Amino acid sequence: MHATSSNHLLRSFISSPARCVRSASPLARRQFSSHAAATVSLSSARSPSYRAGHAPRRTFVSTSSARAVHAQQPPAHRAELVSYPSPSSLQQEEADEDEPDVEFVPPEEAALELTDRAAERLRDIAQREGNAAAALRIAVESGGCHGYQYKIDLAKSKEPDDYHFSHPRIKPSNVYVDAVSMTLLKGSTIDFATELIGSSFRVVDNPQAKGNGCGCGVSWELNL
Repeated sequence: MHATSSNHLLRSFISSPARCVRSASPLARRQFSSHAAATVSLSSARSPSYRAGHAPRRTFVSTSSARAVHAQQPPAHRAELVSYPSPSSLQQEEADEDEPDVEFVPPEEAALELTDRAAERLRDIAQREGNAAAALRIAVESGGCHGYQYKIDLAKSKEPDDYHFSHPRIKPSNVYVDAVSMTLLKGSTIDFATELIGSSFRVVDNPQAKGNGCGCGVSWELNL
């Protein structure tokens, strides 16, 4: 009888855990209530609305994914082809300088994309230099860890074998590409990016490049 009564009490204790909470001492309940009140008070004190004498209010901040993508890679516009070399001038230059044959890119295939922020930066440079012909010169050279690399410089004037591009709306925003490099750059996008490590012009989305190229963003492999 004693064993049966003990087992009945044990089962009642296990099946009714709520009784343990209600049986907590008044001191324990007061300590828990004080801790909860202190937590709410600390959280509310950090809110500007609380410090201003108003009831604390939740605020939600949502970031549009489309806006984030736009910030990373803004939309680009097809650049205007202002001028381009003639096939005869390229042949004459090859004969004079003993250069290898240059594949002439016809004007309908000579295309570049230029972002607004790159064009705005080029306009600022031209205005600062007081030279409307100031431009960004982009060339492709052999080398780097992937076979080819971009060479980006500022130029003060155009060369006879240059393809001359400009943003359709933001001017002056000149970009010069020599005839040899044009075959390896056509269809690319020129952008200007500002990052923690610095600001720079860069070539992105080059159809002639294989994959993403080197992590430095300069060296790349030809897409055969």
